[in-house]
Amino acid sequence: MVMKNGVLFGAMAMVSACSMTIIPEGTAQGRSTQPAQQQESEWVAGDMPDATPPPSNNGVAQTFQPVDSAQLVKIGDDPTRATGSGIALGPDISSLRLAAPKAASALQSFRTSCSSLVRREDNSGLTNGADWQLSCDAAQGWQDNDAARFFASYFETVQIGNGKAFATGYFEPQISGSRLNNAKYPVPIYRRPDNLLDVDLGLFSEALKDKRIRGKVDGTKLVPFEDRAQIDDGALVGQGLEIAWAQDYIDLFFLQIQGSGRLALPDGSIMRIGYAGQNGRDYTGIGKLMRERGLLADGKTNMQGIVEWLRANPQEGMKIMRENKSYVFLGELTGPGPLGAMGHPVVARTSVATDRMFVPLGAPVFLDMEHDIADGLWVAQDTGGAIKGANRFDTFWGAGEEAARIAGGMSSRGQALIFLPKGSVSRLVAARQNPGE
Repeated sequence: MVMKNGVLFGAMAMVSACSMTIIPEGTAQGRSTQPAQQQESEWVAGDMPDATPPPSNNGVAQTFQPVDSAQLVKIGDDPTRATGSGIALGPDISSLRLAAPKAASALQSFRTSCSSLVRREDNSGLTNGADWQLSCDAAQGWQDNDAARFFASYFETVQIGNGKAFATGYFEPQISGSRLNNAKYPVPIYRRPDNLLDVDLGLFSEALKDKRIRGKVDGTKLVPFEDRAQIDDGALVGQGLEIAWAQDYIDLFFLQIQGSGRLALPDGSIMRIGYAGQNGRDYTGIGKLMRERGLLADGKTNMQGIVEWLRANPQEGMKIMRENKSYVFLGELTGPGPLGAMGHPVVARTSVATDRMFVPLGAPVFLDMEHDIADGLWVAQDTGGAIKGANRFDTFWGAGEEAARIAGGMSSRGQALIFLPKGSVSRLVAARQNPGE
């Protein structure tokens, strides 16, 4: 969402955050100045308003022929990760005709984040950190103008499940704000409270691996943190948590959904802010509520129509927004960014959010979509609360009106391939066939 004189350009994403009860592991799109390891959490990645994937289009996947499902090999028994969804070796990378500029950008991003890829645990089960060391080392000195050969030299393509992909888009919105509170800028923007706790349930039970809850301590109990309505009503006032103030509540509401953005300050400067935490409450997409209640006229079910209704019905609109109990805390960004789930900057038209249970964070991803603008090579450097399942992607488009327009209209079917280090598939199959070796 990008604001200019209070007007929205492009459709804003309406996505699902996770609940206080169980929070899938993810992270922030933007970060405060706190260390990256303290910021790991499920940020809210972009998605179309309560998106329902469109019908499949027979015109998709012209670049390569998907592997037949009969050729898929299940490496594990857990359907919630890639190894249990079935994998197959895909086409040779040289046959994909990687576009040189996009391959060069992907190489740059891979080079930036692969050091973290080598150190991280791969939740998908497809690789070990050491598998990536050779390509990571090679990437450091490889020439960007020969990027296509780099990927063909060190990687093989892998299809996860049937490979049928669904992609949306996200971007950095810009709204009016101020570092000072006054009548023109009345809406507080809060940093993460010190008493907001993240609990890794996997430390207590193997069955809860990759699950977390979030709340606060009350005596000897962990209880839910205040919800949006309670925060709006002043639950955090007087604690010194304000980092800035927004001019408009609706603008800030949708910036929180994106997870990061920019404040256009009165002196003409820009303050960049990014995700620093979430209160752990369930996310409710207000677009769905409004449609179910018949509040949106025909042709007004897009984001512009939603915002138009909220502004025309301020009292009822506030009540509806407060039904979304999720609240995102933000911090000022002073370095490169926004930062993705790996703690590295996400790059417009190159970084993509994925489900880490199906794609190793840091792995290259090849998309062949209905929207040709999303075709080509991306790098999985982010995650999101709504980005769940095999072959589900959220493409990052940067900031500005064009980014807002593209991201808002990105709701596309297609095919996806994951790039893994050469020999990964044969190693996985051998391990499945000879589990004792």
